[in-house]
Amino acid sequence: MSTALFLLLLLAVAAVPGSIFPRRASNPETVVQYLDQHPVAGPWLDRFQMFEVYSSVWFSAIYILLFVSLVGCIIPRVKKHAQALRTPPPRTPARLDRLPQYASHEILEGEADTPDEDQVIDDSFKILKKRGYRVERRNDAGVRSVSAERGYTREIGNLLFHISLIGVLVSAAIGGAFGYTGQRVLVEGGDLRQLAGRL
Repeated sequence: MSTALFLLLLLAVAAVPGSIFPRRASNPETVVQYLDQHPVAGPWLDRFQMFEVYSSVWFSAIYILLFVSLVGCIIPRVKKHAQALRTPPPRTPARLDRLPQYASHEILEGEADTPDEDQVIDDSFKILKKRGYRVERRNDAGVRSVSAERGYTREIGNLLFHISLIGVLVSAAIGGAFGYTGQRVLVEGGDLRQLAGRL
């Protein structure tokens, strides 16, 4: 994940020259004018593809590395999360008093409206399940309990975000590969009907 974040930052930095220098794809006349005005720096910038930043080799390399890094990061996490969802909640700790949120309530036998053990277990199961926990009844060495855990929704949202990011990258790549643009230089006073006939 740290590699993907670094590549995402690098991609943002690499996109900066695209907004500083004129782009040959959208405005070739401005690029020619820039080369005429900067006879020393202009050819060097052209060698490093500064006028075709978004279709340059180095920008595409960062883009592809980011895509590969994201895929390599997401696939193991999806497998691990799917495995965790199939795994039952952990066993109830033997020493609950060591937990920071530990609390106890003593039920005296013989009092009016005293619930029995089955009812306490069932009520605990229903309350925890209603609050979004994954719950399971346990009977370890004759001690009955309810184990519960939650927190998987956050990871699902995180994975969906990263999968969506891959979808955006794939969509941008397909749009760049199969999309097209057209442009025409119009001279003031020119015949627009003749231009329309050519189009």
